[in-house]
Amino acid sequence: MTSNNKLILAIAAILALVVFVSGCTDINAGEEGTTITVSAAASLTEAFTELETAFEYENPDIDVNYNFAGSGTLRMQIEGGAPIDVFASASQSHMNILSNQSLIVEESRKDFASNSVVLITPVDSELNITGAENLLSDDVETISIGNPETAPVGKYTVEALEEAGLWDELQSKTLLADDVKQVLVYVERGEVDAGFVYSTDAATADEGTIEVKATIPTVTPISYPIAVVDSSEHQDEAQTFVDFVTSEEGMAILKSYGFTA
Repeated sequence: MTSNNKLILAIAAILALVVFVSGCTDINAGEEGTTITVSAAASLTEAFTELETAFEYENPDIDVNYNFAGSGTLRMQIEGGAPIDVFASASQSHMNILSNQSLIVEESRKDFASNSVVLITPVDSELNITGAENLLSDDVETISIGNPETAPVGKYTVEALEEAGLWDELQSKTLLADDVKQVLVYVERGEVDAGFVYSTDAATADEGTIEVKATIPTVTPISYPIAVVDSSEHQDEAQTFVDFVTSEEGMAILKSYGFTA
């Protein structure tokens, strides 16, 4: 990555951190109880939203605030000192980076879910796309993938396309998205010819907007780790949340949204 790209990513992370911190005021601050902030990969949005309801029902003294974004962006926020209690990543690499800097509580780290990448197109597409190799066609003009520097789904996609010998020819057609949800929106709106998302996100698309064309074999298994952030001022409550996510009840909720254990 060039120095200019590194600078752009650093500035983006700082701006995201400023926006995040400015919006972190807890409306229940005057009430008894503890608020924890969970930074989670964008692909976990729907599953973790339902999980929050179940968790807070069983733990009424703990209020969960979520911060959803690309795992790389979230990791950089933690590195920048954002007040995060729990980090749930869509890749091992971003958690490993924090681990190498002693920014997570090692004994709290657990792998809790896995996923797969699929190729999707707008439902009304007239292009003959049944697999990644069809994207080489001159008729295919724009393909959206997550930014591989900050969105794990993008890194998984690039690795897969490189392994298939397609990336060099497809790179010029790609439109980078901040996270998997933005890729999905581009395809739902018909703003691109195709996109690569997690299978769980494809399942959340607005009805009648997309079609799943193929499952893409990934070079690296898609594994989601979760851990308590070392700087958390509420480590006991954060650990309670991690334990719930990895419990039988938490796993049942994740499986209902298409994740596998």
